[in-house]
Amino acid sequence: MPEAAKSLNASALKVVLVSPRNPLNIGAAARAMSNFGFPELRLVNPYEVAFREARSAVKAQAVLEQAREFATVTEAVADCSLVVGTTAIGHRILEHPLRRLELGGKIIARKLASAPVALLFGSEKFGLSNDDMSYCHWLMRIPSREEHASMNLGQAVAVCLYEIIRNPSAAKAVPEEKRPAAAAHIERITEFLDTILDHSGYVHPRVEGSTHAKIRRLVRRLRLNSHDSEVWLGMLRQIRWKLAKHKPEK
Repeated sequence: MPEAAKSLNASALKVVLVSPRNPLNIGAAARAMSNFGFPELRLVNPYEVAFREARSAVKAQAVLEQAREFATVTEAVADCSLVVGTTAIGHRILEHPLRRLELGGKIIARKLASAPVALLFGSEKFGLSNDDMSYCHWLMRIPSREEHASMNLGQAVAVCLYEIIRNPSAAKAVPEEKRPAAAAHIERITEFLDTILDHSGYVHPRVEGSTHAKIRRLVRRLRLNSHDSEVWLGMLRQIRWKLAKHKPEK
């Protein structure tokens, strides 16, 4: 389970698919739920064949096996204190507050700490109907370009769940740095490069001193760590040996 999902009550989120028809979409939604650690899938009036043949639920069979079926939206959201519908808007006139995913995801994440939340997704062809939306407290949309606003059902579920568990502070964490390479290793790399470049004819005698100093500065700007410096030394050592072995006799 993702770290962010552990910090919130993921089981309190009920992903509700209303009248889903495509088995691939149902499977993809279940897979996204498994990816992000949300276990409870609810289906309202699903097409039976589609539900039972959701082959795209790779490694998410448990989500499908535990999924609950309901005849109506009323029953599917009965135990939830907050009901949020998703919509691409289109040309319809909405009677509910509409929030972008970035804000809606944060509100849902906070609410999960204290009460169950239902997140509704409509059928592939028509989305949520006006009657379906009447059960919602507010609506949420994924920002997308106006010319192509609707998304695949499985993809929409994945994007919404990611936003709910997303933890912006995690991206600010500084990764553990590896131990910097010792100065002696850096100088050894410099010496190998000097030898190889001299042998190749890159270093012109008239500017030999300044070229060697330039190489020394260049190597240090790489800021190699201890492990990487060992790798560089191994590669350069092999190149130098190969060049010396095939050095033409004068």
